[in-house]
Amino acid sequence: MNYRPILSTLGFVLSPDRRSVLMTHRVSRSGDEQFGKYNGLGGRMEPAEDVAACMVREIREEAGIDVTQMHLRGTINWTGFGPSGQDWLGFIFLIDGFTGTPRERSEEGPLSWVEITRLPELPMWDGDRLFLPLVFDGDPRPFHGYMPYAGEQPKGWTFQRF
Repeated sequence: MNYRPILSTLGFVLSPDRRSVLMTHRVSRSGDEQFGKYNGLGGRMEPAEDVAACMVREIREEAGIDVTQMHLRGTINWTGFGPSGQDWLGFIFLIDGFTGTPRERSEEGPLSWVEITRLPELPMWDGDRLFLPLVFDGDPRPFHGYMPYAGEQPKGWTFQRF
């Protein structure tokens, strides 16, 4: 079996006071397999871009802001993800510098600043609750994780840091 994951980025934009993060509430398209869930910003890589360029482009497209500083926090190999059971390889970024004012909504739904401490209260993928603490924990080492899914549920979670 050939492993050909969908390459993607997922970014978490910090507020200037570093207490909140910009989240999208995916409620605009009823056919969206993430409908009703909150998520960071990001999407699929395009053929002629690198991972950093993809993240910068996605933040500009979805939030209307320009990234001035970001850090790779980790990577996650999601296999069998979502209703379609696709394999994804995600590059997770923390964006802690930007110019401009975020727009109020993207094509996926409204954007809002959410206190980091309140993230666990939001409707989101169960697997996000497993890796999000690593995004915000302050450890400078990136994490590299594997999270197999069966439908909408993670069936495991392992990670390493070096």
